[in-house]
Amino acid sequence: MKLAMVGVGSMGEALLAGWLASGVVTPDEVGVVQRTAERAAQLGERYGVPAVSLPEAAAAETLVLAVKPHQMGGVLEQVAGSLGPDTLVVSVAAGVTLADLEGALPGAAVIRVMPNTPSLVGHGMAGIIAGTSADAAQTGRVVDLMRAVGGAMITDEAHLDALTALSGSGPAYLYYVAEAMIEAGVHQGLPRAQATELVNQTFVGAAAMLDQAGESATVLRERVTSPGGTTAAALRALDDHGVRSGFLAAVEACARRSAEMSRRD
Repeated sequence: MKLAMVGVGSMGEALLAGWLASGVVTPDEVGVVQRTAERAAQLGERYGVPAVSLPEAAAAETLVLAVKPHQMGGVLEQVAGSLGPDTLVVSVAAGVTLADLEGALPGAAVIRVMPNTPSLVGHGMAGIIAGTSADAAQTGRVVDLMRAVGGAMITDEAHLDALTALSGSGPAYLYYVAEAMIEAGVHQGLPRAQATELVNQTFVGAAAMLDQAGESATVLRERVTSPGGTTAAALRALDDHGVRSGFLAAVEACARRSAEMSRRD
């Protein structure tokens, strides 16, 4: 088996769907482990992937652990006795450190990944942290997997909380802003469907500009902001309401919570 995934919740499914859509793996190369037969059947019907046992998954070339952090300890205990000699273990669980993983799986090649849900549509972003036993080829394999569903950045655990606060949780911040803008459009008299279409496409276009224009967010923002114009008035109102400082506080709170989860007893 080329790739097995234990736990296919929202993040796991985003990755699985993205990998299958990109062709980096095919359904017959994948196995999934789910707690309920109902969910396993749903994934089989949706993606054509078979359900496998945990020992079968542990022998795969790449074993992706996408369970909730509080479930990881039990899964690692079960995996430890069945792990293949050359199996690469990839964890996408927030707050579960390399020390946790390597302590439970002595000698195993382990890599942590912090992805985000836009992987589902091929525009994700992932931080990759290699453990002490993971070699360059194995790290490259994970980079290839994550680049198949967006972008990938090799980093270290010292920067993982900040990465989590920006890209891991970042999509939720943008959805939050989109919700507020749509509501504002409705308050200005637009039908909700029209306000939604206007905001959604504005986000798509602005993101494409950030990605492709080769210029900073500051330069792009300045180009839209004429002195004394409508955009300047809007940005002044945002500053008056502390939106910039609110984002700084939000990222700090997210990074702090990520660090707290990693220090759990």
